[in-house]
Amino acid sequence: MGQRLPARPVSRTARSLALASAAAVVLAACSSGGGTADSGSDTAAGDGKNGGPATIAVAPGDGDTKVPVDRKVTVRARGGSLSTVEVTSPGPGTLSGTWSKDKSVWTSTTPLAPGATYTVTADGKASGGSVLDKTATFTTEAATNSFVGEYYPDKGTKVGVAMPVSITFNKPITDKAAVERRLKVTASPAVQGSWSWMKDRDGKDRVDYRPEKYWKTGTDVTLHMDLAGVDAGGGVYGTQQRVVNFTIGDAVISTVDVDKKTMTVARNGRTLRTLKISSGKKGFETWNGTMVVLSKVPTIRMNSSTVGIFGPEAYNLGTVKWDVQLTPSGTYVHAAPWNAGKFGVVNGSHGCIGMSTSDANWFYDQVHLGDPVTVFNSVDTVATNNGYGDWNVDWTTWKKGSALS
Repeated sequence: MGQRLPARPVSRTARSLALASAAAVVLAACSSGGGTADSGSDTAAGDGKNGGPATIAVAPGDGDTKVPVDRKVTVRARGGSLSTVEVTSPGPGTLSGTWSKDKSVWTSTTPLAPGATYTVTADGKASGGSVLDKTATFTTEAATNSFVGEYYPDKGTKVGVAMPVSITFNKPITDKAAVERRLKVTASPAVQGSWSWMKDRDGKDRVDYRPEKYWKTGTDVTLHMDLAGVDAGGGVYGTQQRVVNFTIGDAVISTVDVDKKTMTVARNGRTLRTLKISSGKKGFETWNGTMVVLSKVPTIRMNSSTVGIFGPEAYNLGTVKWDVQLTPSGTYVHAAPWNAGKFGVVNGSHGCIGMSTSDANWFYDQVHLGDPVTVFNSVDTVATNNGYGDWNVDWTTWKKGSALS
């Protein structure tokens, strides 16, 4: 399972003081109340106006921590002018700013984000022509209200060709576009893919990324989460800074024909076996459409009360073997020896896909997290948020689910 992770540790550069020909940046700031502070460090060049030292001063100061987010970043050239100013943070990105008429002062216009480390780089020239330059960092105070995303798959895993990148957030995401801009998926070989937003089954905001078609076997995929300091709306800020790599394994694709009561399993385009199965009976039909393997356990207890089945149809089975989970709502492929005689003959389950113990053991050994199982000739299609029903949404509709579409 993906981790809920704390904010990335802050790196700080040491306070520096250069000599005569070196350049300087001093961090100085003005609060939203309007006062301007000149605290920080200066590096002087000895050819400023009237023979005085030329400096670049910036606020907040290099190495400052717990900087209030209502302060502005001010870069000022004394005894000269500025050429370029850039203020960036890995999560929130680059600050915008305005220049004075003589380009001696740059003032930020983008609000600072909480819990973020900013790097200021500035250069210019003293009135006598010498170069002024400096790099400095400061860190803002942590957010009082933050969010994290629980992501799948885990770093370093090998998954099936149908596995999307999926992130579920622990707080409501009001500004989905701001968050999505800081999520990126890269792949080798490259693919065209898209994020799409939805509500998870428990009502939490969730966003999934998938290509138009299944991943190719051997693809290396990387999720970049640059959420530190990102405002999700309503003053809820991100804290995560993560790079998550995973690999796509063999194309193990299973298809279930409810009418024929069979499951065909293929690997990399070659059919391995066709198994006799029994799927959901009338009133308990197995979901139609593509589901994705979520987990595997060799033995599990299946109690019908956990999926809302009571009365004459209730069951409580303590040792169900070779269980491959397809949905959080309770759809499994598993051994069902109590239905011996029904496999390939009649659909008699409560929605799961049952088969003989030996066949279930074989299937269990073939499939892994992220492998697709597609059911034909049943009734209702599995919901997009019931596990990974992403592949049942046509590509045009899927792309419209992006906050940046």
